[in-house]
Amino acid sequence: MRNLAELVCDRVQRRPGARFGMAGGATPTRAQAAELALGSLGALQEAGAGHRQRVALIGTTSNSYLVAWLALVLAGAETALVNPDYPDELLAEMLDQLAPDAVVWSGRAHGPSVAPGAVHLDASRMDRGDLASAGDGRRIITGARAGLDGLADAPGLGRDRFDVAGWMHTSGTTGLPKFCEQTHEYFLRLGRFIADSMCFSEADTVLAPLPMFHINPLGYGVIGGLTGGTEVLGLERFSASGFWPLVRDTGATVLILHAPPVEILKRATGAADAAGHRVSRVFFADPDFLEAFDVPLGFSAYGSTEAGGLCHIWAWRRGERPDHPEGMSRYGGRARHEVQWRVDSGGEIEVRADRAGVLFSGYRRADGLVRPFDEDGWFATGDLGRVDDAGNLVFIERASESIRVKGEFVPIGYVEQRFASVDGVTDVAVWRRNSELVDDEIVLYLVGPSIPTEAIAAVSRQLPPFMQPAAAARLAEIPRDSGVGKVRRRLLDDATVLEWVDLAEAPR
Repeated sequence: MRNLAELVCDRVQRRPGARFGMAGGATPTRAQAAELALGSLGALQEAGAGHRQRVALIGTTSNSYLVAWLALVLAGAETALVNPDYPDELLAEMLDQLAPDAVVWSGRAHGPSVAPGAVHLDASRMDRGDLASAGDGRRIITGARAGLDGLADAPGLGRDRFDVAGWMHTSGTTGLPKFCEQTHEYFLRLGRFIADSMCFSEADTVLAPLPMFHINPLGYGVIGGLTGGTEVLGLERFSASGFWPLVRDTGATVLILHAPPVEILKRATGAADAAGHRVSRVFFADPDFLEAFDVPLGFSAYGSTEAGGLCHIWAWRRGERPDHPEGMSRYGGRARHEVQWRVDSGGEIEVRADRAGVLFSGYRRADGLVRPFDEDGWFATGDLGRVDDAGNLVFIERASESIRVKGEFVPIGYVEQRFASVDGVTDVAVWRRNSELVDDEIVLYLVGPSIPTEAIAAVSRQLPPFMQPAAAARLAEIPRDSGVGKVRRRLLDDATVLEWVDLAEAPR
């Protein structure tokens, strides 16, 4: 395989009737999804979202979203997958760095500030063969299904393995989210590593219920699943109460999860709810999850969008318990065969590829590609880890000051900027506290005569739920570095609080 279009075309031809789309309804087959995608290629090219053109795909997970992604792959476009929950203001800043030729929207409206120089297309009905021009009312009808004969002529088949396939962005925990540049080789090798490590086959149905702009569901679930020949299912919306009946009804054999849904399912459901499922493997290993829901194998791992999508993995059998304090889910285990790694004297994990295209290429900015590798090719991940007695990797924590809420990393600088405009607030910082689940809640620390709860609530309502603070604390001053004025966030935990408000209980 030289590119993603070759992978898609081969798998459609080999097994056209395999399901590829959203679970819980009339799930399309690979052939149906490919026919709809092929029908849009001419319209995409004509609109400026085709071969070798830079496109941002912004939308919620749906059949239309997956068809739009397939269409852009077959068209040979270079596609950035962007979080649709970000406000227009933040999206505009991010896309200024990317400078896309086109923006494809699916299930989300947009304002005029987002990429005003780009063509905007509405793909919300691509599962019905309809691609529309967003904003001016002009309709571009794609002609429904085009027939699979057009696969051999898909422009994307001409892309080279080291051509840019697209971008996924970082969380923006300490600044503007950065676009990580990924080649076709990156995705093909990641898909092969996942499919081989988790033993995917045509007997499997992979369920990846997370938003598709993440490397986890798209890289492991969709591309890993296509590589292994599996059926691939997603979810428009995760629901604990409906999860296990859906797993049973779809015959899912592999789950691609992460920490928050694992914790939610452990708390909200039990063995009786899951009885009768066919799941044999789950990504994101947790010993209690494997035991409670009778899953034979779980996989823990370490990686990032920069570090090849995944650079370490380990399989756990039900009943096994780790003997290290970090827990099962933080055991990176053995390195991918094409990745070297080390932990430096300060405890930071560093990785280097044995061959081109395994890791990301760098961060895409308006002034070019920033390649954050040293002269020997090592990438410092910003994560802390250690080497266990077997010579394998144990992940400890992120060295950066990050906040993760409901599975999403919070762009700290952006949130602070929004609350800094509140009247009466003279200084502000955000930090975290533990939530009832495995991730965090946001605490808003501020300096001022009082905590203006109504004004804070008004700003919060303009933000996505995962960016909204759960509590506010008033301090005499925000602890800052004396040199550059950077917030010393870890000192906030021990700061003297003059006033405290639980915003979840305050009127909004």
